[in-house]
Amino acid sequence: MSSNTTLHSGDAPLHGGALWAAALVLAAANFIAVLDMTIANVSVNSIAGGLGASTSQGTWVITSYAVAEAITVPLTGWLAARFGAVRVFVSAMMMFGVFSALCGFANSLGFLVAARVLQGLAGGPMMPLSQTLMLRIFPKEKQGAAMGLWAMTTLIAPILGPILGGWICDSFSWPWIFYINVPVALACATMAWRMLKRYEHPLERVPVDKVGLGLLVIWVAALQIMLDEGKQLDWFASSKIWALAIIATIGFAAFMIWELTEQHPIVDLRVFRHRGFTASVLTISLAFGAFFGANVLTPMWLQSYMGYTATWAGMTTAWSGVLAVLVAPVAAALSAKVDPRPLVFGGVIWLGIVTLLRVVANTDMDYWQIALPLLLMGLGMPFFFVPLNALALASVEESETASAAGLLNFLRTVSGAFATSLVTTLWEDGASAKHAELAGLIDPQGASAQALTQQGMPADAVRATLDQITQGQAVMVATNELLLMVGIAFFIAAFAIWLAPRPTRVVDAAAAGH
Repeated sequence: MSSNTTLHSGDAPLHGGALWAAALVLAAANFIAVLDMTIANVSVNSIAGGLGASTSQGTWVITSYAVAEAITVPLTGWLAARFGAVRVFVSAMMMFGVFSALCGFANSLGFLVAARVLQGLAGGPMMPLSQTLMLRIFPKEKQGAAMGLWAMTTLIAPILGPILGGWICDSFSWPWIFYINVPVALACATMAWRMLKRYEHPLERVPVDKVGLGLLVIWVAALQIMLDEGKQLDWFASSKIWALAIIATIGFAAFMIWELTEQHPIVDLRVFRHRGFTASVLTISLAFGAFFGANVLTPMWLQSYMGYTATWAGMTTAWSGVLAVLVAPVAAALSAKVDPRPLVFGGVIWLGIVTLLRVVANTDMDYWQIALPLLLMGLGMPFFFVPLNALALASVEESETASAAGLLNFLRTVSGAFATSLVTTLWEDGASAKHAELAGLIDPQGASAQALTQQGMPADAVRATLDQITQGQAVMVATNELLLMVGIAFFIAAFAIWLAPRPTRVVDAAAAGH
């Protein structure tokens, strides 16, 4: 859905208290939809423990929401034209509240993942439509303030997500990270309908690409399930993994062929003919995937092996957003005035450098030794994210802006989900391999075991203690090696942006959606 929506005849912008009340309702909707992308990051251990699943299975709670949300983002324009932006927004809000309640009621991992898929399907349209409707109700001279408010909720929600999720898990129980959405969603839906229904535009009978949508769901779902299940099934030793890989490959090929020949494609792949857009998508997919993967890994490591509670893991992870909020206005102002490519390059290189500083981590680090690099990462985030969206949209024709924005958001969200699965799998596999390597190196002469035995510790307890030490160090080495890979991914992403030519026009970064 294009955010460059203009007022139709008969529309009049809201004023005074009514304007800001409507703006807060729209901002709150965007806030809870973005919040739910990260609120489960620090809750994975609590959820997995509560439902009798492994930590790697617990990450399905993150990936299922992200993939479902990504699939409905490209549909938003069609839904709004066919049923009305206000109706779709209000319906999505109500369904988001209902499905959030279902998530809290879940008594098995399968039930929870299914409910998170439904929640993600409802959350997808909420974010671009909250922006579109905000532009529709604000007078033109105040639309900058509207986008500022909207952008702040987009930046603050991922920061508060881990803190709020951790505090709720420690103080109450994990279902409450979903229950808190219910009153907000239902109240916002009711208020939005009362205040915004007169801003509904005439409906259009736009054809929907049902075949393209079906193929999109098939190949994305098959690939995500393959990545999530691979470790449990020993990858390609399993016929199920082979079947999923074949379905994903054939589905992707069929999707590409269909979308390039369909008159009204669900995803307009023709925008990839623009070199600037392709380079931007490559950069944002690599960089966002790297960032999101590291953000999922950090709280799991802190809770599992560093003795952090969910609350403290969330507070530690959230430092990455503090400087990002402060620097975002500077990045937005610069991206409208100068060539965005050096800004993107500098921002992503900075993220890579800070990530490489983290590869020397050890189990004796204190809180600030862990938190400081995360705080510094915030300096690079806005310079990577804000100008990159603007560059991507400036690289396509104006008539293709809405399609490009939907595709950009789809690929960004999917890359985060894929990265989550890859990072957790590589982390656990790496830890197992390092444990086997270190087992023979720790206490080879038996001196430590003998000392512990002389202190009166039983033989079983001695073995358990040494194994725990070995596992802690194995996980630390595996974590550092994975962060090295993340850092390299940032560097590749940074250099990829130079494949883009200098843009010939300037696009408001807000037009890229969430």
